[in-house]
Amino acid sequence: MNESPLHPRVVAVVVAYNRRDLLVEVLDGLAAQRTPVAKVVVVDNASTDDTIAVARAAGDLVDLTTLHRNTGGAGGFAAGMALALERHEPDWLWLMDDDTVPTEGALAALLAAVDGTEIVAAGSRVVWTDGTEHPMNTPRQKPFVGKAERVAAAHSGGIAVRSTSFVSMLVRADVVREVGLPIADYFIWNDDFEYSTRVLRGRRGLHVPASVVVHKTKVLGSTDADPGPRFYYEVRNKLWMFRRSQSLSPFEKAVYGASSIRRWIRTFLRSDDRAVLRDGWRRGYRDGTRTRPRPNAMALAGLGDASEAVRAVEG
Repeated sequence: MNESPLHPRVVAVVVAYNRRDLLVEVLDGLAAQRTPVAKVVVVDNASTDDTIAVARAAGDLVDLTTLHRNTGGAGGFAAGMALALERHEPDWLWLMDDDTVPTEGALAALLAAVDGTEIVAAGSRVVWTDGTEHPMNTPRQKPFVGKAERVAAAHSGGIAVRSTSFVSMLVRADVVREVGLPIADYFIWNDDFEYSTRVLRGRRGLHVPASVVVHKTKVLGSTDADPGPRFYYEVRNKLWMFRRSQSLSPFEKAVYGASSIRRWIRTFLRSDDRAVLRDGWRRGYRDGTRTRPRPNAMALAGLGDASEAVRAVEG
């Protein structure tokens, strides 16, 4: 650790793609934190709008990296986290998308909850623009949690969790170096589920209701909402996770696998275009069972400083 435990060094990582107006709000929200962030690493995922200009206009607080190809949220976070670790010596990384606007006390509440504890990752309460709890970012409470951990979580004003979302996830930097980065080849969907469960396997995580961020999605919907062609990534990545990842125990894989099947059935039954979902299932099942994600060094090759940082962090 680089600073006093009372004043840890926090570096935010924001992945941006073609949402310049929302990025303005995100960066304004980060600049207005009552407990200031040390730096904001913005990863521009080959945007075609003026996202780059917005990031540059934010001044010295922002460290901007522009990728010449879109690596998805998974690749963007892997690159941004690696750059944050290599350039800025953080104690904690604070992860969020470019449509996640933190309230001014969001970081202070997260840090207050983890101070002096064994917590290695913490997530915020996520609401939509009308203040409604956002169903897309509901954390998974830790099953069979022991009394000591449950009491400690309550004492910190939170709830013990087994997973959390990249829509405001605070994660300890030394643990990131230990477990590695998000898997870039996931591209979108389930990258935060796989990563947060990997971070929290055998460790403690916390949901902090006092920390609030606004997830400005176009509509208020859960992961059961009809994803259209993106259903491919849901199927492929879940199969990759259950078959390849060590983030879950065998028992957990059985439990969460059954839950995923039920969710897929609900999604299919509610869909207005089942042919698209059938195609996504067919291709996702094929690739999820016949392929595996590439190492990050390969998936993120040719991206300059980002590639170098990834290789340095993951060896």
